[in-house]
Amino acid sequence: MPLTLDAALADVAAEIDRQFDQLLAIPDDPRADLYRAMRHAAIGGGKRLRPLLVFATANLFDVARECSARAATALEAIHVYSLIHDDLPSMDNDDMRRGKPTVHKMFDEATAILAGDCLHALAFEVLADPATHADPFVRIELVLDLARAAGPNGMAGGQIMDIEAETTRFDLNTVTRLQQMKTGALISASVEAGAILGRLPPEGRVGLRGYAHDLGLAFQIADDLLDAEGDEAVAGKKLRKDEVAGKETFLSLLGPERAREQARMLVDQAIAHLHSYGKEADLLRDIARFVLERDR
Repeated sequence: MPLTLDAALADVAAEIDRQFDQLLAIPDDPRADLYRAMRHAAIGGGKRLRPLLVFATANLFDVARECSARAATALEAIHVYSLIHDDLPSMDNDDMRRGKPTVHKMFDEATAILAGDCLHALAFEVLADPATHADPFVRIELVLDLARAAGPNGMAGGQIMDIEAETTRFDLNTVTRLQQMKTGALISASVEAGAILGRLPPEGRVGLRGYAHDLGLAFQIADDLLDAEGDEAVAGKKLRKDEVAGKETFLSLLGPERAREQARMLVDQAIAHLHSYGKEADLLRDIARFVLERDR
């Protein structure tokens, strides 16, 4: 019997915590605080949306759970590293993340930087390990796709554009490109990872790629609305940051009502991209609807 979305989120969150608990066992040597910092950031809290997308896509092709779990953990490791670095004083200078102190507040800046560096490296170590998949061609494709999504043409490139947005006026096309890179790249990589694990050839991924593209933009519009209208206690992080920084966002450029309508349209488009799949893709459809309803 398929899991409901809430049950699937809880199941994946528990699995990702289990994976990180095993991978980040605290050593009895001077590296102990580094591991504690990584565990502080990686275990507990967060939506685990990206890992859930890996599982939901891989399940279309009956991928073994342990293979999906390892690939999902690698995606989440990249996401967590980016949050640690994003929270640093030189970036967003945030005190809270996922309802607890940010890593540099809990430990110190040097430890936070190194914890992010190590989670970045861990992601590729996990993907390259034969335990993730017996086929080396599958493993190298996973590594290549995640490297592209995390680098200058993906998440990190979007982050530097986001910094530039504090001092430069961006139009809607530029904001869209920024968010496709900063947020959308890892969301797309999560769906792509599931398809790669399932050995789906690139020409068969068109619908899934369209789904991921539209989902990523809808997610970011919902995030902009949450930043402007959400409850910090529920979100577990500081809100209203973009407005204070003077950044152009989907919300500032479109206004709340047009932004909501655009997000709804993107969710409908994302779901339409799954037309060639039956009930086995219902979890992916539920995830798309969820991005409009979330409060954190």
